[in-house]
Amino acid sequence: MNEAKYIWMDGELVPWADAKIHILTHTLHYGNAVFEGTRAYQTDDGLAIFKLDEHCRRLYNSAKIVAIKPNMDFGTVKQAHIDLLRANNFKNNVYLRPLIYLGYGQMGIYHKNVPVNTSIAAWEWGAYLGAEGLEQGIRACTSSITRNPNRSTFGKAKAAGNYLNSQMAKYEAIENGFDEALMLDENGFIAEGTGECIFIVRNGKLISPPNDNSLESITQATVLELAKDLGIEVERRNITRDEIYISDELFLTGTAAEVTPVREFDHRTIGEGKRGLVTEALQKAYFDVVFGRNEKYKHYLTYI
Repeated sequence: MNEAKYIWMDGELVPWADAKIHILTHTLHYGNAVFEGTRAYQTDDGLAIFKLDEHCRRLYNSAKIVAIKPNMDFGTVKQAHIDLLRANNFKNNVYLRPLIYLGYGQMGIYHKNVPVNTSIAAWEWGAYLGAEGLEQGIRACTSSITRNPNRSTFGKAKAAGNYLNSQMAKYEAIENGFDEALMLDENGFIAEGTGECIFIVRNGKLISPPNDNSLESITQATVLELAKDLGIEVERRNITRDEIYISDELFLTGTAAEVTPVREFDHRTIGEGKRGLVTEALQKAYFDVVFGRNEKYKHYLTYI
């Protein structure tokens, strides 16, 4: 990966190679940690973090859900994102990964007496699903793995342990020749991708599942705002995989994935087998926002 100069750990900038933890770090064994994925873009006015406040708030909400009491206050961690980017002097677009985790000091399932640590890493990173995928679209499949049901996990927390489910679904998809997997919920409806929300277009209408059984997506909320600006009719309801087969367009959204079209799903060509007109319009609008080209949404950017 693209290593940077520093990683922020518990209030200090630590050289990348020295950012280490003990082998008995609690989270490493039991999976209880919360994290965020945040992007910063090289705009005409300099590097800017997109929706920093929203990402930090979701990070702290996630910690509350999984009963982790952060060792750093909200304001400190929010400012640390800025300080880290300044210290690393990045020249390209950046991905940031804040993490609140349970550290070294005690083993066993019960976690409340375990020390808490906070870190933020950042590195230069391009398109998560490939630059070609943003233009040509990717290939996806239905995963055999069900999305974590609400009765067994806390889906509103962006928690490390939740992502074993996604990791296995992604592994299955890649090994079977696809780029991404879409997971069904316990009732058989499409829930989300392995790290993305989904949208389809049918007869000019934009449709996206509710967040009943998925993370509350910051990128999804942005796309819904932009759809309203563009006068696109929006419907939030459950979607079945066979409805996707006959949809006109399918695309995925997420901080890492941004707005990525899907040209094929379960060996069925979606629409014309390329990025559709609605997807392209929303993708352009999204990149105009994150690159600071839309004055209406400049308040979502934190300039470094």
